[in-house]
Amino acid sequence: MKELIEYMAASLVSNPDAVQVTESTEGNRTVFRLQVASEDKGKVIGRQGRVAQAMRAILRVAAVKDGSQAVLEIE
Repeated sequence: MKELIEYMAASLVSNPDAVQVTESTEGNRTVFRLQVASEDKGKVIGRQGRVAQAMRAILRVAAVKDGSQAVLEIE
């Protein structure tokens, strides 16, 4: 799932080399933290958060297919 987030974020931003995804486990869910360059945060979040919501929905579906829970945080 980490690769999926990296791929989606790198496709959106101007500086794909600055995309970093860290993964940690908190309780029974996996938390993915996405870091991008400061000038690209708006592209990843989108208008009224629509792009971020879509990325979270895709991640949630992928996690359910694996039988787990996942959360995406954008920093």
